[in-house]
Amino acid sequence: MIKQFGALFKARTMEYVRDRGTFYWSLLFPVFLVLGLAFAFSGGDDKLFKVGVVGVQDPSVALLGMEQVQLVPYPDAAAAAERLARHQIDFMIDFTASSFAINAESSKGRLVRDLFLAQQATAPDGSGNRAVTFSETVVTGKATRYVDWLVPGVIGMNMMFSSLFGVGFVIVRYRKNGVLKRFKATPVSALNFVSAQAASRLVIVLLTSVVVFAGTNAFLHFMMRGSYVNLLLLTVLGILCMISLGLVFASRMRSEEMANGVLNIVTFPMLALSGVFFSLEGSPQILRTVSRAFPLTHFIEAARKIMLDGAGLAAIAPNLLVLGALTVVFLAIGSALFQWE
Repeated sequence: MIKQFGALFKARTMEYVRDRGTFYWSLLFPVFLVLGLAFAFSGGDDKLFKVGVVGVQDPSVALLGMEQVQLVPYPDAAAAAERLARHQIDFMIDFTASSFAINAESSKGRLVRDLFLAQQATAPDGSGNRAVTFSETVVTGKATRYVDWLVPGVIGMNMMFSSLFGVGFVIVRYRKNGVLKRFKATPVSALNFVSAQAASRLVIVLLTSVVVFAGTNAFLHFMMRGSYVNLLLLTVLGILCMISLGLVFASRMRSEEMANGVLNIVTFPMLALSGVFFSLEGSPQILRTVSRAFPLTHFIEAARKIMLDGAGLAAIAPNLLVLGALTVVFLAIGSALFQWE
């Protein structure tokens, strides 16, 4: 009995150690994950106030140098005002127009305004004269609930895991168990087989996403300012893109353990950097740049524009183009690399 146990234990352990991909994955991935998250969230203590900044900052504005204030740059005043109306920032300074703005319904915004005006009343500029005078603008808008902001990310996360593992992992298992080898001896072409797998997963993931959204919406009543049809079209394209990405990894791999490791190394960065649970505003620029390469980022961004902003297809066209282009690229790579055995 003990000898049998020892032999089985040794065999399974050596099987794992000899699978170099899985072995190194289990050692290196946690290290990279810890280092990556430490870099992403090493900004120090949480700030009390978020201040949107438009244009070139004036160093004479004392508010900008306060350690309690987090500065969030925006390309134009319209984008900053939109965030201000949703209470995503507390205050906005537009240096190009020498103006500032608050949300009339934000108590934190009023506090920052009073502090800003008090500082400006006594702060000299670089020449010793009184500082630049800013005009005041007031916007209105109720705070967007976190659940309204979160739901596109949760739907996108579910799409990602269901598509990548539902296609990629299954095909690798078919190859390992010899199912694909038997299919090779039949009239079934690789294109038909892969297309059937993709179509089946598309229907399953789409129905699952619709049921999850409708079921939770019945109780939580999500904010929906845009078109359900546009959201459905975006979801279909997003699922197709994720399935295509899964086919790339499933095209050659023979080990389920290796497939699981590689899919995890793809999904975890997307989960962390695509804005599923939190916004990347204020994070290091390199992380925001890297996140633009992920299909999940473009799906979530476009879904939030539809649901929270009422955006139409024209407004989300850049995201749709990226998802469509990535789908074509992934399908081309997966088709070129696919092997039955």
